[in-house]
Amino acid sequence: MKVDLVIKNIGELITMQGPQRPWLKKDIESLTRIEDGVVIIKDDKILDAGEKTLLSDYDISEDTEVIDAKGKLVTPGLVDSHVHLIFAGWRENELALTLKGYEYIDILKQGGGILSTVKKTREATEDELYAHVYKLLDNMLEYGTTTSEAKSGYGLELETELKSLRVIKKLDENHAVDLVPTFLGAHAVPPEYKDRSDEYTDYVINEMLPAVAEENLAEFCDVFCDEGVFSVEQARKILQRAKELNMKLKIHADELASLGGAELSAELGATTAEHLLKITDRGIEEMAKSGVIATLLPGTPFYLMLEEYADARKMIDNNLAVSIATDLNPGTSATESLQIIMNLASYMMKMTPEEIITAVTINAAYGVGRGDSVGSLSKGKLADLVIWNADNIEFLSYHFGVNLVDKVVKKGKLVVNNSKIIQK
Repeated sequence: MKVDLVIKNIGELITMQGPQRPWLKKDIESLTRIEDGVVIIKDDKILDAGEKTLLSDYDISEDTEVIDAKGKLVTPGLVDSHVHLIFAGWRENELALTLKGYEYIDILKQGGGILSTVKKTREATEDELYAHVYKLLDNMLEYGTTTSEAKSGYGLELETELKSLRVIKKLDENHAVDLVPTFLGAHAVPPEYKDRSDEYTDYVINEMLPAVAEENLAEFCDVFCDEGVFSVEQARKILQRAKELNMKLKIHADELASLGGAELSAELGATTAEHLLKITDRGIEEMAKSGVIATLLPGTPFYLMLEEYADARKMIDNNLAVSIATDLNPGTSATESLQIIMNLASYMMKMTPEEIITAVTINAAYGVGRGDSVGSLSKGKLADLVIWNADNIEFLSYHFGVNLVDKVVKKGKLVVNNSKIIQK
């Protein structure tokens, strides 16, 4: 069979081949590292990946493009599985409030937080949102992210939520990074519904969700189920309606208080529960039984200067599949770099390099419903990979504050070279 692209002379190749489901502790412990490996690509798919002896099985012609990895590390493209992608403006002014000791809920009550971004996002045009987010995606791609979730949630009324989801659809069509759309109309209670959260819940259920479903604009529905936001019962109603409309489920759970969001995710068969700083032992047990993926977001407690991070060690050791993500948003995790999140997962959550690479590839892919097409360098999956300025995965956790990406291949095409997007 003819080959379009070969990556050769790979010092350490991490294919994440193995169980094609979310990986648990036992799977991670058997992660394979291949020395002097190759990746073989036809069109936009992986033909094969493994030891260099595989080359003899394929037709390598003069027309085959060859990239010499020069002994560097190669991994699957990174998957960012919790991203508040669609927003207008930043909120750097809130950092000063955090430094003065204000907690997030205090800032929200003063009209800051989510509600500040809601105002700006409502006022922005589709073109303005598109241009702003396109640049964010460029940054993400240069840092190794090839697939990303994209949440709405800064509209909190029908027209802006639809506007946000339409921008996601257009970006997915035009940018190299593949996007997975998530409807997050229940991100906060908007000011016009102040002290009327039940009424807003009904608005999400009866007007917003049907409109989103009619235009087929979202694969997932998410709810911020936590203290001061939406109760467990309100979240249950929203997510049950979303399920009826054939959306898969995510839930912001147990970030600020042990409200029971983790247990709710298990009850409803959600794909992921996310944040989980305050998860209970019972929540861990029920999520593990139900196969819910724990998506952990260390960038948020880092930004908020909290002492407490999600207990990744306990979750992994108790048979939960764990992914990590940026939680990119303008107020509590202002970063497009999954690399800094990998560093924080190591230093602040005590995750091993093997656990971290699993958390940003195969487990993150299943967390956004893309485990059958990305997350590993397996035959038939999309040819999404990163060549790193590193010798091994330990270096990715160890060396922080710089971009370690050398090259990115997306769907079989070189899109980043020498850490920069190739301009076409």
